[in-house]
Amino acid sequence: MTSSIETTVRDQYPTRTGDQTTVTDRHDPVVHGWNTEGPLDRSTLQHYEDTGYLTIDRLISEEELQLFRNELHRLANDPQVKADEATIVEAKSDEVRSIFDIHRTNEIFKKIANDPRVVKRAEQLLGSRVYIHQSRINYKPGFVGKDFWWHSDFETWHAEDGMPAPRAVSISISLTDNYSFNGPLMIMPGSHKKYISCAGGTPEDNYQKSLVMQGAGTPDKYTLTDFADQYGVDVLEGPAGGAVMFDSNCMHASNGNVTPYSRSNVFIVYNSVENTLVEPFSAPGPRPEFAGSTDFTPAG
Repeated sequence: MTSSIETTVRDQYPTRTGDQTTVTDRHDPVVHGWNTEGPLDRSTLQHYEDTGYLTIDRLISEEELQLFRNELHRLANDPQVKADEATIVEAKSDEVRSIFDIHRTNEIFKKIANDPRVVKRAEQLLGSRVYIHQSRINYKPGFVGKDFWWHSDFETWHAEDGMPAPRAVSISISLTDNYSFNGPLMIMPGSHKKYISCAGGTPEDNYQKSLVMQGAGTPDKYTLTDFADQYGVDVLEGPAGGAVMFDSNCMHASNGNVTPYSRSNVFIVYNSVENTLVEPFSAPGPRPEFAGSTDFTPAG
């Protein structure tokens, strides 16, 4: 069921309101479910608290992996899918970059998005029931897959979707092997405990450009250098079938893929049902439903 958008939540994470980048402490907990029963043990929760992410060596079976890969290929070669507004293509190569909203438009990926193996982990981290804020398949094909610049997802979801607090977690399920050289996820461990308020405003319909190549909401190079010096960079390699879960406020990025080896993943964002969207805090209006869902029905 789609919920109405509230408008009276205080902005505790202002951004895009001036011409300077500022860094402040995070106001909210990272792990909300320390005493909640779930699949994650205390040492894993502590690692997530400290670094902002956790890894799962094997989440899906070989049979599921092959099913997902076949669907990945089918969708990328479907002209109707490619023409849809929820499909983002690379600016130069016209190759598919991302297909959004796959938990609602595709029965195969809807099933994994609501699977207890995923949902129960998200519920434990966030200490509540969760709903799916966003889902997508990310393609990073060999030779032409472009980079994703350093950013905090929460900064965008707060500014443009109206997410009040960073009480959300993303899972990236690997459909191909993640090597150090084919554009894997990179995270600055510990960066999730600081909030970067970005300079500049938000252009109207910014999503049309930002989903292809980020602009508004990206920190300046001086702040990123300070963060890299302070937190370092973890390169998250791993085999197909594994997964990474990371906090919505982690500073993360991925390089372009100049190798022959594609790097594709299923990406699902879970937000707490106690953290549902309000009006955007720093944008003329909300992004389309495929980018920031207002259907707050609990997952699973």
